[in-house]
Amino acid sequence: MLLQPGDRLLFIGDSITDCGRSRLAVEEASDSSLGDGYVHLVHSTLTATYPDYGIRVLNRGVSGDTIRDLKARWKTDVLDLQPAWLSIMIGINDVWRHFDPWQEGGTSISPDEYAQTLEDVIRQAKPGLHGLILMTPYYLETDREDPIRARMDRFCGVVRQIAAENKAVFVDTQAAFDHALAWLKPTELAPDRVHVNQVGHMIIACALLEQLRLDWLHPGRSGPGAG
Repeated sequence: MLLQPGDRLLFIGDSITDCGRSRLAVEEASDSSLGDGYVHLVHSTLTATYPDYGIRVLNRGVSGDTIRDLKARWKTDVLDLQPAWLSIMIGINDVWRHFDPWQEGGTSISPDEYAQTLEDVIRQAKPGLHGLILMTPYYLETDREDPIRARMDRFCGVVRQIAAENKAVFVDTQAAFDHALAWLKPTELAPDRVHVNQVGHMIIACALLEQLRLDWLHPGRSGPGAG
């Protein structure tokens, strides 16, 4: 696995990452501080599979955030916490608000601004990191001509390119959902095609853990009495 013993893994993003996390006792890897989404599932899987590693997971998702909001709290929620590994998944609200008729002018974020801001925050954090994970945003729509899906694909392309340039672990969350949607209807995972249920969060968690090269047999080989 890519993570090492004692690593601190920090997740930052929007409501998909937040997922109802408590702001109280945020330094504790508890159910309440991790929320009830993919971050909690990743923490549980890492702890169960690599109990000897003592990996610490932190959740800094904030519901409603765009890349601009992420940049505004970057020092407090990322730099000051000095994580060994950082995972970023942001962009759903950046895309959605482009199609929201009630948004005031100037709130729509272009792919260029998204790319520039993402590159900027990564540049600030990268010197102190052991590893960087970039996860694409997603929209549960199989029709690639759909306006929201088409714009989301542009943002996903930005994440792919920046991940390659920074040699980051790339998690194609949209592709993981596209695979599942060959058998499942979008509304079986999320009525609004974004805020997924536990099956959807498991799809995200599995896509991430696969890219981290998780070894499901690790306890059997290294635990007490192994050999």
